[in-house]
Amino acid sequence: MMDLSNANMILQNATGVITPAAQLVVRFQGEVVFSEAFGWLAPETRACPTQRNTLFDMASVSKLFTVTAFMTLVEEGRVALDTPVSAVLPEFSGLRPIQPYEDPLSPGGMVAVAENGGYVDAGRVTFHDLLTHTSGLPAWRPLYREPSATAARQMALNTFFSYPTGTQVIYSDIGLILVGMAIERLAGQSLDAAVRHRVTAPLDLQRTGYLPLSPENVAIPKSEIQNPKSVAPTEFCAWRNRRIVGAVHDENAYRLDGVAGHAGVFSTAEDIAAFGQTFLDRPTGQRRGFPLLLSSTVDAMTRCYTDGIGTRRGLGFALWLDDPEASSHPFSRRAFGHTGFTGTSLWIDPDRDLVVALLTNEVYNGRQDRRIAGLRVAVHRAIVEAVDL
Repeated sequence: MMDLSNANMILQNATGVITPAAQLVVRFQGEVVFSEAFGWLAPETRACPTQRNTLFDMASVSKLFTVTAFMTLVEEGRVALDTPVSAVLPEFSGLRPIQPYEDPLSPGGMVAVAENGGYVDAGRVTFHDLLTHTSGLPAWRPLYREPSATAARQMALNTFFSYPTGTQVIYSDIGLILVGMAIERLAGQSLDAAVRHRVTAPLDLQRTGYLPLSPENVAIPKSEIQNPKSVAPTEFCAWRNRRIVGAVHDENAYRLDGVAGHAGVFSTAEDIAAFGQTFLDRPTGQRRGFPLLLSSTVDAMTRCYTDGIGTRRGLGFALWLDDPEASSHPFSRRAFGHTGFTGTSLWIDPDRDLVVALLTNEVYNGRQDRRIAGLRVAVHRAIVEAVDL
């Protein structure tokens, strides 16, 4: 029996200090070997203990659901990775200036990526560029300031660029928002319905979906979502003037009615780990689960396309980094996964046949002096040490 007591102790000590609540699920060789919940949903009074079925705001881990849905469309031949985005979203075309973008973490500040100006032809940007975060798009734009979801979508479609396509890696929420819009056009249905029909329903992920949830698109009862004891709260939002619970933390996703390509999915660690397992299971030979994508598709998603121009990226996936402070570092060099701003993460280590889903609401304490990065590395290191014994 694998001894994961060190990982358990780290999270026991972290709850109430680093994060109010957490869930950890570890799958090894296709089996769940650890599944626990930690902390409280009302940390000030230590009321409402976190349960294994408590929903967490997945933040950018949502991008993996968007990308997976998109790759099912690629497998069906409805779109290709080298298809220009403008072929699906004609509004995304024409010469656009290169200029600084608004700093999401420093109100009033600007981020300049390219030193010189110039222009980018949006019509030449492909879906491969969006999925590898090499499109030239800015990391972020203040879509939430727009008066409606329609206006916010138009802002994303009409945005300027921040650097020439293919010259750097700038992780971009805007790029994945456009992928989400493209899925809607290609599939002929809303993004939440497409993710449900193409990803979560086939994998029987009954506690995974966007909030607010419509009854036809998710199995979680609406009455349960409205109960604050069922959802881990996140940050006090100055813009909305309330602590966020039962609604997406990300302001731009909130303006997009809670359903966007870059954020908005809520889930549990058990569901997220089961989702991660599908990228290890293969359609041939012994099947432990239900692989959603072909082996060749998974291989393409987890290959590095950005050597020499920036941080290592696959198609949607973040890849292993040679940085001791990176959450991927304790895993093997073929590891792939994603993190979320709220404090969530999913990492998949094919060399160890290992899946780790660590969900927290660490952003509950605000956006300054964050400690989630160190917690992730400590937990991942303890898990790997237990596996390698």
